[in-house]
Amino acid sequence: MERIEIGTRESTELIDITGKVKEIVKIKSGGVESGICVIFTKHTTSGIIINENEAGLKRDILAFLNELIPKGRGYLHDRIDNNAHSHLRSVLLGSSVTIPIEKGELALGTWQSIFFAECDGPRRREIYVKVIEG
Repeated sequence: MERIEIGTRESTELIDITGKVKEIVKIKSGGVESGICVIFTKHTTSGIIINENEAGLKRDILAFLNELIPKGRGYLHDRIDNNAHSHLRSVLLGSSVTIPIEKGELALGTWQSIFFAECDGPRRREIYVKVIEG
């Protein structure tokens, strides 16, 4: 299993990690021709998603998360560390994605990119990438 380390800058942001994941699949996986790649965040206030890397859409996704689950709405978990909104956003996003590998490449669609979604930044984060041959 490989690890990607990133530093986030905003409280909520999307960071494109597609290139780093592709590098792991190509170089560090030992040249797996066919299989799957699992990308996972162990942080409960973040997510991993696949979508188009277009500036307007990325702003729309962040606005959607902020509007749907606003900060400071009286969530019970806020009594502990005031970040319940981050945990709830993470529930919607999910902690992992699985992508097929075909001919040594991620089988992503033309417009698909892999994003780390920060919901409680800025922080140092770790993303785990596991390539499974098969």
